[in-house]
Amino acid sequence: MAGELNEAVVAAQAGDEDAFRFLYRSLQPGLLRYLTALVGADAEDVASETWLQISRDLPSFTGGEFRAWAVTIARNRAMDHLRRQRRRPSLPVPVQALAELAGDADTAERAGETIGTEAALALIATLPPREAEAVLLRAVVGLDAETAGRVLGRRPGAVRTAAHRGLRRLAAMMERRDPARSPGAPEAAVTPRPRTGGRQASHVEPADG
Repeated sequence: MAGELNEAVVAAQAGDEDAFRFLYRSLQPGLLRYLTALVGADAEDVASETWLQISRDLPSFTGGEFRAWAVTIARNRAMDHLRRQRRRPSLPVPVQALAELAGDADTAERAGETIGTEAALALIATLPPREAEAVLLRAVVGLDAETAGRVLGRRPGAVRTAAHRGLRRLAAMMERRDPARSPGAPEAAVTPRPRTGGRQASHVEPADG
C-alpha cells in the first residue's frame, strides 16, 4: 500500500488527476473518521479544507510518509477550526448502540474490532485526549507508532502505550455497559441503562510533546 501511495504521490505531483483521486479514495475514509472524533459534525467541512491545502501544497511535498503529512494537515485544520468556533468536540454516546459493541476486559484487541463505527468513535471521544488520538491514529487511520509519534510530537513508545491503554479502557467501558458480554456472565440479555450525572465526553487537545 505504501508503495502505491508513493507512486500516486509522484504522479499527482506531475498533474495526474487519476493519481490524486487515488490518494483521496485511499485516505479520505480514515481522515474523516479521525476528524469526526475531533470536530464532530463539522468533519466534512474540515476534511474539505484539508484536501484543499493538500492539493495546494502537494508540489512542495518532498517525500516521507504521505499519510502522516496529510494527517498532520488535517489535525492542524481541526485545531484551527476549534479555535475559530471557540468550542470543543463532544460526541454523545448512543447507549442503545453500546450493546452491539463487543468488549472483553482481558484483551484490547476486541475493542479495536469495532472502531470505525459511529458509536465507537463517540466512545473514543470519552477517552483522555492523549489516548483518544493515539487510538485514532493507530487503529482508525492506520499509522504505525513512529509515524503517529511524528504527527503528535511524541515518542513512538509513548504513542504505543497510550493506544494500548486507550483500547483496554474502551474494552472495560464496553464490558461495564454490557455485563452480559463479560466472561462467565449469564446468557440472559442485560439492557444497558444510561447513567445520570455522569461525566461528559472529553475532548482532544493539541499535543504538548
